[in-house]
Amino acid sequence: MTELELTDLDADRYLLDLPGTSLLIFTSIGCASCRWARRELPNLPLPIQRLTWVDAANSGGLVTRYEVFQLPALFVVRDGQFYGALQSSLQPAALIQALDTALSRPAEDLP
Repeated sequence: MTELELTDLDADRYLLDLPGTSLLIFTSIGCASCRWARRELPNLPLPIQRLTWVDAANSGGLVTRYEVFQLPALFVVRDGQFYGALQSSLQPAALIQALDTALSRPAEDLP
């Protein structure tokens, strides 16, 4: 699984252009759940092509646009289409179910 670090300057370009499914994850160094997510999510058998990470402390524009209020915050983008936030625990079965649910909704424009 590929991992990318995104910022306010390049997130839109990557998310619109990358093929396949990306899990967009907002994290912060001071968040224990975020540190766990960074360490464990790359090892989970998720049906996605990549993890895209955003440091919430350094990308305030994206935090505002995506209306991030709690970390870690997860969103789904597939083939340049936005499928919204994932409301899920960080356990594999729950994440896979949340991904399936999100991808069954109509796509929206990126925030």
